[in-house]
Amino acid sequence: MSGSAVADLRPQAVIRPEELNRVPSQILDDAQIGTLSIGGEPSVRRLGFGAMRISGARNAEGIRDRNEARALVRRVVDRGVQLIDTANIYGYGESEEIIAEALHPYPDDVMIASKAGYRPGKILPGHNTLPPLGNPDHLREECEKSLRRLRVDTIDLYQVHVPDPAFPWADTVGTFVDLQKEGKVRHIGVSNVRLDQLELAQSLCPIVSVQNRYNAGDRESQAILEVCEAQGIAFLPWAPILTANSRVESVLDEIAKAHQATTQQVSLQWLLKRSPVMLPIPGTSSLAHADQNIDGAWLDLKTEEFARIDAAGG
Repeated sequence: MSGSAVADLRPQAVIRPEELNRVPSQILDDAQIGTLSIGGEPSVRRLGFGAMRISGARNAEGIRDRNEARALVRRVVDRGVQLIDTANIYGYGESEEIIAEALHPYPDDVMIASKAGYRPGKILPGHNTLPPLGNPDHLREECEKSLRRLRVDTIDLYQVHVPDPAFPWADTVGTFVDLQKEGKVRHIGVSNVRLDQLELAQSLCPIVSVQNRYNAGDRESQAILEVCEAQGIAFLPWAPILTANSRVESVLDEIAKAHQATTQQVSLQWLLKRSPVMLPIPGTSSLAHADQNIDGAWLDLKTEEFARIDAAGG
């Protein structure tokens, strides 16, 4: 769930042999997955990687292993992924460090996106999310930390992680605008926003991406997706393969079995077909699961199957 600081206590998806899409490890290409230009930059492929969980990568003994985390990041890039999405709070900053250790100096065709806007720390007992913190001084401080951890002078895409009702939204976004003017941020995106918040942000600067929760079972951000599509703004759905909707899950399961695929692969294909500005960023701490998600790019989701998923979640 790369767009939120909500606690993710779900276990990693179980990869059952009978579910696996029998596709060898191929490399994504533009024709296979499609591309999208973010902020007028050279296009990136429309399947990214969410790095929220990489600091939890484990070795064969089940022990957290930074080498495994670096290998995971390198693997997704080697397989053709060109957008890596992270945030200052992921792994208490370790996610950004691992990305730099794995990829720096960064390939010219890879875009690194990060975020700030939540208060760093542990989620308190009884809560399922960190509190927002839109204080301009805090945002400036976190940007500097992210620059150091990522080993860059400019963050390719810097996203406001969440609006904070304790601070004027215009001041929060305005801080990102100032960072952009100072050359520390190349492009600005927003996350977890309502339509009116997107419109206000756009009145202050060009917004090149929106990262909201969206999947086959949760389409609350449909109106914002439609605005993004009309304006050519990249839409990065977080929790792209989480479908807490029994009717949708049942349909996904039936279609997955027909393709000898997984429900996650079917979910990603549905998203890719849903809109040309859709750029899913599924995340994992498992190299096998990352490979599985990428293999889903070769799944041939039929028009009738797409319609069934549409109807189940409508």
